[in-house]
Amino acid sequence: MIDMDKRAWSCTALAAGVAAGMGMAHAHPHGVQWALANEYPATSLSAEGDAFFAQSVADATRGKLTIVALPDAKLGYKSREQLSAVAEGKVAMADSFGGALGDEHPLFGLSSLPFVVNGIGEARALYAAARPAYDRAFAQHNQKLLYATPWPPTGLWSKRQATSIEAVGKLRIRTYDKTGTELFGRMAAAASVVSFADLPPKLEAGEIDAVLSSGDGGAGRKLWDALPHFSEIDYAIPLSFATVNLDKWRKLDAPTRKAVESAAAATEARRAAVDEWAARAGPEGRALLERAGK
Repeated sequence: MIDMDKRAWSCTALAAGVAAGMGMAHAHPHGVQWALANEYPATSLSAEGDAFFAQSVADATRGKLTIVALPDAKLGYKSREQLSAVAEGKVAMADSFGGALGDEHPLFGLSSLPFVVNGIGEARALYAAARPAYDRAFAQHNQKLLYATPWPPTGLWSKRQATSIEAVGKLRIRTYDKTGTELFGRMAAAASVVSFADLPPKLEAGEIDAVLSSGDGGAGRKLWDALPHFSEIDYAIPLSFATVNLDKWRKLDAPTRKAVESAAAATEARRAAVDEWAARAGPEGRALLERAGK
């Protein structure tokens, strides 16, 4: 009976999310319902933050606004497609990986630039300095930035340990933006941009034997069976951005907007607190958080 209930809830949530994702601010007996698309798995840091945000909004608005978080590309959108999907109102909200959006606006790829920041403190300082510019850039795409999630430092997942430039040059590497493709191409690697959601079949087919991605354990569960070696190269600390369609945002009354903004601020603050603790606790602390799904 429990499994049946879970399946029934999942089907209901997905159906509601699809309805919201097709341009409707879905009228509900208990209020408005929005879908929140994310191509990354539910155990990833960005999707886990989405779940926290959705619960915070539900609690603060007492059901007046419900956010249905839909990870794993359940609505069929990759990060690079989510920007236009939100702009056009096809989906109310999306949490999109910034590096995938760089073709739409150079600023979106700022946090994915290689070796620009040294540690989470510098990454957060860069985000704070760039936040007004991010707000303007997303507004140009008919959406409001609510919160951002910094990923753990980008490293290299591979079938074999790659400890030299020569070893890297022999790899077929998935990157997440053109900058990464060009950089690894200069090392003679066969590098190409592949969205995270498209990785599993390519890994299974043996088309890729290395992936440039975060060391996030939640997302890494999709990788480590095929690519057991992770090299910490501190390439970047990229951001994912959670945004909402501006037309839908403007239809909210002032108290509901305030509640949503407070939930967004709490989502960022919670992530910052966890990151700060993990930095102090070291590898053992990070391992504990990964086992707890945080």
